[in-house]
Amino acid sequence: MSQTLWQRQLREGLAEMQLSLSDDQQQQLLVFLALLNKWNKAYNLTAVRNEGEMVSRQLLDSLSILPWVTTEHLLDVGAGGGLPGVPLAIVLPETRFTLLDSNGKKTRFLNQCVLELGLKNVEVIHGRAEDCKPEQPFRQISSRAFTALDNLVAWCGGLLANEGRFLAMKGQYPDDEVAALPAGWQVSSSHSLKVPGAGGERHLLVVTRAKESQ
Repeated sequence: MSQTLWQRQLREGLAEMQLSLSDDQQQQLLVFLALLNKWNKAYNLTAVRNEGEMVSRQLLDSLSILPWVTTEHLLDVGAGGGLPGVPLAIVLPETRFTLLDSNGKKTRFLNQCVLELGLKNVEVIHGRAEDCKPEQPFRQISSRAFTALDNLVAWCGGLLANEGRFLAMKGQYPDDEVAALPAGWQVSSSHSLKVPGAGGERHLLVVTRAKESQ
């Protein structure tokens, strides 16, 4: 039942978002969702347990930031259940994705996703952001339901290139988090996200180093 419902919700949601995906990509997204739903029962990967809300709140929500993903290699911190990293990797096969999480159960799930979905463009790292030592800094780092903005820049600022951007996915516009950003960091732009089928507000905050600190 859920597969048929998901298929219809995904097709209609993509049309509303004006996203054109191949049949194979749509099928991969649905296989990922089935994996997430299955593993969630034991691993507590996501708070969304209503199958009728999963396409909207997990797949379409992740894909809502597609227009801002412009780098060749994106780091997704606090990757958890693979949101937004895995859906983005399915849709952008030419872009490399590194999924970082400190929770071993979650990275085991992510590795299973990579294996079952055949995602050649995804690397999973089990560890803390502070301990991550990439060969070169990332131009874009995404985060969804990971941590407050001040923690994000404190823990992951060293992983971001000087001209790089954090793509921070939030619900309501977090005025308190923006106010708590430390000196040297700024919200350079904010975008209201339209996610078909999802209630409540969704925002993408693009956080960069303040110009005078670069």
